[in-house]
Amino acid sequence: MNPEEVLKTLEKEMKKAVDHAAHEFSTLHTGKASPSMVENIQAEVYGSPMRIKDVAAITTPDARMILIQPWDQGAVKAVEQAIIVANIGLNPAVDGQKIRVPIPELSRERRESLVKNAHKMAEDGRIGVRAARHHAMDALKVAAKEGGISEDDQKRAEKEVQRRTDHYNQEIAKILDSKEKELMQV
Repeated sequence: MNPEEVLKTLEKEMKKAVDHAAHEFSTLHTGKASPSMVENIQAEVYGSPMRIKDVAAITTPDARMILIQPWDQGAVKAVEQAIIVANIGLNPAVDGQKIRVPIPELSRERRESLVKNAHKMAEDGRIGVRAARHHAMDALKVAAKEGGISEDDQKRAEKEVQRRTDHYNQEIAKILDSKEKELMQV
């Protein structure tokens, strides 16, 4: 594998790690309703676990409410139960064939807990970036050992790998900082 291919693969893997971390941050609620808060919760529907977004329409009629409308009335109870079991601090209320999920005001302790979760999600993202770096460095060593690239090319590529690692770790830090400010806003 030549250095360009290694760097292209590295870029893809690191971008994926950062995107995943950013998506995880979007699941932390900040007192504002967002479908992403509940869409990936698994509900036992039709005898198998399914994500809520696969069995219902999820909307936010206002900033403090999530409205879930299962396509099949038989899924209402399962979706309600799944939200309760998910233990994300939300209390769903069944309203006929709809489920209303009011978003409570966040207490100081809850905000601090969410910030801790955000830090863990950021660390998971950094772990993904480091894993991509590790794979790239290994690929460069193998290529050099097999004589596919010169030692100078290997060193240059390793410096580029480190530069990109630092760049993507900074991206995660920026996203974390932004989320932390959003969570701690009073």
